Amino acid sequence: MISGEQPKELLPFVGGERLNMPKGLPFQLDHYLALVDWSGRHLDSKKRGAISQNATPILERLGISAKHWLYLNRNFESRFKGLVGSAEVVRQACIQLNKRWVHGIGDCQRFLSANPS
Repeated sequence: MISGEQPKELLPFVGGERLNMPKGLPFQLDHYLALVDWSGRHLDSKKRGAISQNATPILERLGISAKHWLYLNRNFESRFKGLVGSAEVVRQACIQLNKRWVHGIGDCQRFLSANPS
């Protein structure tokens, strides 16, 4: 497997049903994630994987837009080479590690920070 590519054992998300349907899961990734979220919220609260009804959707809690999340799923390894997180957290880690610069800080700001510049 080439870095950043989906393993061949996993079927890709190919979208809604249509003529000449390619082999894959008949979902868009964002619809699949919504289904997983909905399912987790309807499990018995004592079951593993249960999501509280009061929990904010995960991407909202992380401060990441759905558009950026989908992009990062396809490009994570090519965009980040070291520290990853919100730009502020990465900057604090650089201070603690006595690093003056980290590859990908712009992408941390753009994709993983609540207030992108």
